[in-house]
Amino acid sequence: MIETRDLTKQYGDLYALNRLTLKLEPGDVYGFIGPNGAGKTTTMRILATLLNPSYGEATVCGYSIYNNAKEIRRAMGYMPDFFGVYDDMKVIEYLEFFAAAYRIKGAERRRKCEQVLELVDLGYKRDALVTSLSRGMTQRLGLARVLLHEPQVLLLDEPASGLDPRARIEMRGLLKELRNMKKTILVSSHILPELADICNKIGIIERGQLLFDGDVQTAIRQVQQHLVYQVGLPEEEMPRARDSLQAHPDVIKVEPAEEGPFLHVTLKDGVFDGSSIARTLVENGFTLKMLREEEIDLEDVFMGITKGITN
Repeated sequence: MIETRDLTKQYGDLYALNRLTLKLEPGDVYGFIGPNGAGKTTTMRILATLLNPSYGEATVCGYSIYNNAKEIRRAMGYMPDFFGVYDDMKVIEYLEFFAAAYRIKGAERRRKCEQVLELVDLGYKRDALVTSLSRGMTQRLGLARVLLHEPQVLLLDEPASGLDPRARIEMRGLLKELRNMKKTILVSSHILPELADICNKIGIIERGQLLFDGDVQTAIRQVQQHLVYQVGLPEEEMPRARDSLQAHPDVIKVEPAEEGPFLHVTLKDGVFDGSSIARTLVENGFTLKMLREEEIDLEDVFMGITKGITN
């Protein structure tokens, strides 16, 4: 549905985008992750045919960005990170205005507007002025607008930016609903744990270069060099258990947790089975209360892959 090859955008000596190559299959929800100035918005604007690249190729639904801008815009819905709204309009009037721009006519226009309002849970605000909406409601209205012509591809640039916790949860639920509708979605966000819950693929970009492209578990394996287990024991057994585990042939190091009667046990490179830890403790008479593998999340992956450099 979306494919880029060596996509580049250059401003003088500055590369806003440097040979970006990625591919989204139908139904993919692709999390586009990177610091401010990494090239996320530039990529989306090029794909939306609003910005010409310096060189490289990109296609959306098989259409080239160079020759088929009209076809791409019919097949795509683009929601920028900041967009203007007409404050003096009612919500339903706002949607009908854009539906008319999409050449949706008559009773079909009203039906489409009511349909997308229900999808984004704004039906009860249909007659409210746009200016009266909260930030979260305005974001959902913007999403309703790009869904009017039933696009198969969605470009969502920071859709949860500036939202309070409840509004972010509502936006996440809405994105899951769109995923269930088999939409192909490219979504950028700084709220990394929520992307892991929604996306089947992620791309990590920094200074215009794509540093990682793949699924979340592959990214975690790339960053996580050693497995770490959290071991729960009675406090009086901690010193002896620490010495016992430190002598284990599969263990690199054993450290006490900052809080609580726990030990952090790091296994050697290539060891992926922590059951021997439990076996050693039980066979030596320790009271094992808990054994759990410590999981790293998308924020850890982001910090492990990027270097914190911006354009």
